[in-house]
Amino acid sequence: MSVVLVDAGGTNIGSVRYALQRLGVDAALTADAEAIRTADKVILPGVGAAAPGMARLRELGLLDVIRSLTQPVLGVCLGMQLLCDESEEGDTACLGLIPASVRKFEEAPERCVPHMGWNRLLPLASHPLLKQLQEGDWAYFVHSYAVPVGDYTLASSDYGVAFSAVIARGNFHGMQFHPERSARVGARLLKNFLEL
Repeated sequence: MSVVLVDAGGTNIGSVRYALQRLGVDAALTADAEAIRTADKVILPGVGAAAPGMARLRELGLLDVIRSLTQPVLGVCLGMQLLCDESEEGDTACLGLIPASVRKFEEAPERCVPHMGWNRLLPLASHPLLKQLQEGDWAYFVHSYAVPVGDYTLASSDYGVAFSAVIARGNFHGMQFHPERSARVGARLLKNFLEL
């Protein structure tokens, strides 16, 4: 099985590669359109802001490449947000693969933004990506913007408001949390993606 990590400039690429290696998969880091098109699985990692993330994909000529993929694709953290229609962050048009608008968390006295740390997952749908996920399992989040809950939401979490933690539409999937930093639960969900 060939797995590629899209070299979109995310700072979590090394930790995602290491998490995949622990699962027995050596994922190539690439910005090569043909390597991405022909891979069995594609992962779009990302840490940072929506506008620079989209600018990087545009500079690499990968927007239409990613939109045209038919194999399983996984966006992680910012990579998940980039799969959506648009982001409030910088008023950015994104890839348009998930019909959602990414919104900033509202700050409150009891809630710091960014949302940073461990939070519980609530499965909302039956899907192979969630195999063996239990209600209340913990995952590690670092984000200021979130995808609202919609019919694409497989699992949610709550930070003053419910938001999408895992999404899917067709062959495109996303995890808002960092599976590579989410211990057993993250490893299980990455393994589920590799088995799709």
